[in-house]
Amino acid sequence: MNTFFREKLKQKGLKVTLQRVAIYDTVLHLKNHPTAENIIEYLKNSHPNISVGTVYKVLDLFVENDLLKKVKTENGIMRYDAVLANHHHLYCTETDRIEDYEDEELSNIINNYFKKNKIQKFKIQDIKLQITGKFNNNFK
Repeated sequence: MNTFFREKLKQKGLKVTLQRVAIYDTVLHLKNHPTAENIIEYLKNSHPNISVGTVYKVLDLFVENDLLKKVKTENGIMRYDAVLANHHHLYCTETDRIEDYEDEELSNIINNYFKKNKIQKFKIQDIKLQITGKFNNNFK
């Protein structure tokens, strides 16, 4: 079992359950910003007793407690991301694939821009850039 994640649950005052650990481990294992349906499908073999409702409730609980982030695609499909460190996303409109994109210089440019150019009556909590396009077949 994921010891780091078990500690995170305890720190948040959440009960450590087999279902919660299995769902989180599945998000990590799939590595592709899975949908709830992807997670449910993956869990069918190893944890057939975890209900669909439990998966959705646990995912919402994880998002509420900053253990996962939601990533919405251009098609309005909700996906889940276990990488909490600041990063951006490359989104392929052709395949609906999402890849993490880290560029510290880009993040600094964006953050510095909004430090200088505040938006009236709006407090920025986080900035995530989603770059939309199509992956080249040679891209891995």
